[in-house]
Amino acid sequence: MTGGRDGFPQLVRAEWTKLRTVRGWVAGLVAAALAIVLFGLLSATASHSSCSEGPVEVPCPTPPLGPGGVAVEDRFYFVSQELDGDGAITARVTSMSGQIRLPDVTPGVRNVVPGVVPWAKAGVMVKAGAEQGASYAAVMVTGDHGVRMQHDFTEDVAGSPGGVSPAEPRWLRLTRAGDTLTGEESRDGKRWTGVGTAHLAGLPARVRIGLFAASPGDVTLVRNTLGGSASASRFTEMTAVMDEVAVRGATAGGDWRRDDVGVSLKLDGTPHHPGGLVRNGGTFTVTGTGDIAPDSHQGTVERTLAGALVALIVVIVVAVLFVTAEYRRGLIRTTLLATPRRGRVLAAKAVVVGVATFVPALVAAAVTLPIGRDVLSGNGIFTLPVGTLTELRVIAGVAGLLAVAAVFALALGALFRRSATALIVAIVALVVPYVLATASILPDEAARWLLRLTPAAGFAIQQSVPAYEQVISHYAPASGYFPLPPWGGFAVTCAYAALALGLAVRRLNREDV
Repeated sequence: MTGGRDGFPQLVRAEWTKLRTVRGWVAGLVAAALAIVLFGLLSATASHSSCSEGPVEVPCPTPPLGPGGVAVEDRFYFVSQELDGDGAITARVTSMSGQIRLPDVTPGVRNVVPGVVPWAKAGVMVKAGAEQGASYAAVMVTGDHGVRMQHDFTEDVAGSPGGVSPAEPRWLRLTRAGDTLTGEESRDGKRWTGVGTAHLAGLPARVRIGLFAASPGDVTLVRNTLGGSASASRFTEMTAVMDEVAVRGATAGGDWRRDDVGVSLKLDGTPHHPGGLVRNGGTFTVTGTGDIAPDSHQGTVERTLAGALVALIVVIVVAVLFVTAEYRRGLIRTTLLATPRRGRVLAAKAVVVGVATFVPALVAAAVTLPIGRDVLSGNGIFTLPVGTLTELRVIAGVAGLLAVAAVFALALGALFRRSATALIVAIVALVVPYVLATASILPDEAARWLLRLTPAAGFAIQQSVPAYEQVISHYAPASGYFPLPPWGGFAVTCAYAALALGLAVRRLNREDV
């Protein structure tokens, strides 16, 4: 029946009337939206960042942007020639060695140990220019991840595993044909295997082609007494020896140019941790530090929506009371007498509380994120840029998470029929796992499992920056990285809401009220 008094549109209208006529519930939904705005903007306003230049505080430098507007790290040593048009470079990597700076054991004595970090890299590269963020493609040998082909900072393709030594060198070759770059590797310089292909749209005709070396920071985890962890990054440096270098297509007789790309300068103008080149005939010994990769160390846009957790608690309270109030006052009997198809009553309530939560939360998030980002920028805090679709997903996703949480809490209220019980279960299921997982209290893997298996998995919808395999970082919930993809985590929360609603309908159909 769709046109009578128990037709679903009429049920939705009746439930909406109930919701809007109780001032406390309306005030609660408004308060939830305001919490997103106020807590988000207060947090942004209270956050400040600056860097020191000797005794003077100055704004921190912003990271360079790569192709597509992605914030990147672009720090390495580059030995190159000019290439105008098509060409290729071949080189043999015979060794990689390095050093890692550890915390000093004896005051005043530098604690430096030998070692090569897993993502240290050396090889051949074609780059649009020596400027930071310029488009590039490279084939390389890494410290512990074998041969790779990477381009434009975010793209990474694996070649064969294993490292290098004088007894087991690796030949690398990178060929340019228009906008297409092809990477190959060989163990003997005769039989070649393809590693990958990159298409760099808009690559200029005149580029730099040559050898490079880089070594990212050594990331270690410091654990607290409860098992939680925080990350620390320490300076590293890597030296690669390359020979049998052959360049085809470069300017005839061109000199090898040396660029310490992205090097920072001390107050006296000298480079801080410079790279370098030692050339002995056809042997190039290149030393570099830094990384060529996406930047994963800056703030993210979702930090402007910190008020969503407070809003979630308010929404849970309103949603539970929206159904338990009828049980407490005995009004549910009147509702069910007017509508014999009991399941439709809960469905109508779910639609009303979901929409009534989603719309104001969407408006609040849409206002808070851009304003909060501007406030952070004004306070010297850079937030990693994301695409428009990602930003819209974060905004709509936070509102959607609150809406689904409201349906989940409503279902628990209908299932238990007691406000206190439903509130406790909803908060334990949604809020507590998120707080435990993101507060550096639990071991990382335990935190990840909490956000895989509980309704709090839906918080993944707000993650704006992915974890990159080729970048070592603390990819844990405490750092804003979730174990499930955004829509996968959101689907888990939706599944819990659907299950709770189904159980509530089953009880309502089987028992008297």
